[in-house]
Amino acid sequence: MCRDRTSNTRLTVGSPRQSASALAPGCIGNFGPGLDVLGVAVAGPGDRVTVTRDGSSGVVIDDPGHPELPTDPTANTAGIAAAHVLQRAGVDVGVRIRVHKGLPLSGGQGGSAASAVAAAVATNRLLGEPLDIAPLLECAVEAESVVSGRHADNVAPQLLGGVVLVRSIEPMDVVQLASPSALRIVMVHPDQRLRTADARAALPQFIARSMLVRQMGNVAAIVAALESDDFALLSRAMDDQIAEPARTPLLPGFAEAREAAMAAGALGGSISGAGPSSFWLAGDDVTARRVIDAVRASYGALQIGCTARVTHIAQSGAMDLPEDATSA
Repeated sequence: MCRDRTSNTRLTVGSPRQSASALAPGCIGNFGPGLDVLGVAVAGPGDRVTVTRDGSSGVVIDDPGHPELPTDPTANTAGIAAAHVLQRAGVDVGVRIRVHKGLPLSGGQGGSAASAVAAAVATNRLLGEPLDIAPLLECAVEAESVVSGRHADNVAPQLLGGVVLVRSIEPMDVVQLASPSALRIVMVHPDQRLRTADARAALPQFIARSMLVRQMGNVAAIVAALESDDFALLSRAMDDQIAEPARTPLLPGFAEAREAAMAAGALGGSISGAGPSSFWLAGDDVTARRVIDAVRASYGALQIGCTARVTHIAQSGAMDLPEDATSA
């Protein structure tokens, strides 16, 4: 049964604190054909953000988590999200932020979104959790929009966990879908970077009606497949007609990796988020190991280094993970 946690959920208001932390998991955005509308939280590494009260006012980034990330709080997704939470809560306090990056930069695993989500949740905890889930999600979307466009297919599953359908962001309307526990995910990250702005610029401006109809059918089929644990249907539906063809030329080795993964028995897969990471689905651990070996060998034959791991859907997002969690 589909669940919508943003409509009638109210957090338990607690006491303000001096410091609070949150961990947001990685994510597959644009899950298959679900460009900007389907996202999946992925177990494993994530971004942790710690927020501490400061005697002054405003937001200060003590540690952005990586030397290439900005310390300017108006340009850092963690700082932007924290500022929006403070504004929404109507609180004029100063906060200092430290980010621990567990996700790669420009890697297609929702790194900037994870920092935004973790910062929003941590700041809300610091204040005694005055905000509901819906405004927290909106704060994270506002932060993510500054660096990678206005969409919620990353931040929604990272906040809520599981598989999330974004029906609308204006007004915000997201639905948690079923998350089959048997489904395995092979996450692959080649030694490449692809800026989200460049990946989005590659998308076509006009889409043929026949292509759009097929894309809508595939998205609907994924929803049905998840609800019914129908991996055969999921395999047929994992067919992106829009983003994958446009972005494949930007990702050396991806086409060969796709061929290798499918030959090894993958149910399907695609580019994760904006890339360069990719994901490949399997119905069991044995198949997942075959897929991961095949994809590694494919990139290796092209002398492209990559890291890969077998994982699964993270059922909990930043909202439900305790502060001392070390992995999603």
